[in-house]
Amino acid sequence: MNAKGIHEQALIIDGLVFRCDSDEPLRRGNVSAVNITVSDFNADFEGVSDDIAAWLARVAAPGSPWHIVETVADIHAARAAGKIGLIMGWQNMRGIADRLDRIRFFHRLGVRLMQLTYNERNFIGDGCLEPADGALSLFGRRVIAEMNKVGMAIDLSHVGHRTAMDVAALSARPVLLTHANSKTITDAPRNKHDALIKAVADTGGLIGASVYGPMCWNGDPSRRPALEDFYRQLEHIVGLVGIEHVAMGTDFPAVTDLDSVASVIQMTLDRYPTAITKYAQAFGNDVRTRYPSDCGSHAELGKITDLLVAKGWSTADINAFYSGNYLRVLDQIWTT
Repeated sequence: MNAKGIHEQALIIDGLVFRCDSDEPLRRGNVSAVNITVSDFNADFEGVSDDIAAWLARVAAPGSPWHIVETVADIHAARAAGKIGLIMGWQNMRGIADRLDRIRFFHRLGVRLMQLTYNERNFIGDGCLEPADGALSLFGRRVIAEMNKVGMAIDLSHVGHRTAMDVAALSARPVLLTHANSKTITDAPRNKHDALIKAVADTGGLIGASVYGPMCWNGDPSRRPALEDFYRQLEHIVGLVGIEHVAMGTDFPAVTDLDSVASVIQMTLDRYPTAITKYAQAFGNDVRTRYPSDCGSHAELGKITDLLVAKGWSTADINAFYSGNYLRVLDQIWTT
């Protein structure tokens, strides 16, 4: 089968979309299910609750293209119904503050994946931009136990190294890096040490390799990252932990108007300059330049399939990367 046929037949799960207002961009890439950040990165309890309420209303509307994913079976059901499987996720657990019981509360509302921190420190531990790189807190240890108990997926993508290593050692279920690459290939603040990538795999978890430009860039200000740079990351991670522990997390937006995420792009520069300033100086602070020059949206995901086929990947490995590994690991996390 050629690359086009493989892509068209694949069940594709995107491990991270940071903003979404339409299913159409996802359909153009043949995406079947997606972890969508359903609230603002730094929302408090009221903000997170309001954002979830808005998504639940959207899903309940007549003719809705969305199907809430609470189990792996829901991913298959969404595809069979011609809908997009919506995995409701967070990128910061600031919304629970210091209330452990809120984890079960949001699980009952349909949230199935929570990133512990977003770059900075919260009650649970340190984000990846905190200079102290502190450990998982005492409260954080209770959070991990509760997330394991209720079947809530743990995401470590923006979490600090020491906190994340503590979580990998403590969690009784697999943990995830839904959208992260290796520091060995690109020494960006958001990328992960190989020791953590291995620790995540040792839990039975997954690393969602990302096409996000700053995490694939070789530092050359005259050349934007391309898919070959992404492949260097993917090849390295597969070599470290094996294909069975690798998935995809694009960190794309899925929106009808890219200018609608301009405030998010500006926020990342203003609030987290150490993570993005050099890249923005080289290529501009626009969502259109935040991704590989030859793959800037879900509509171009077929180019990744083309590349994998050209690199000699088997159909079985491509399908494992796109969804097979997610299906296996999420079932282990969500089954209680």
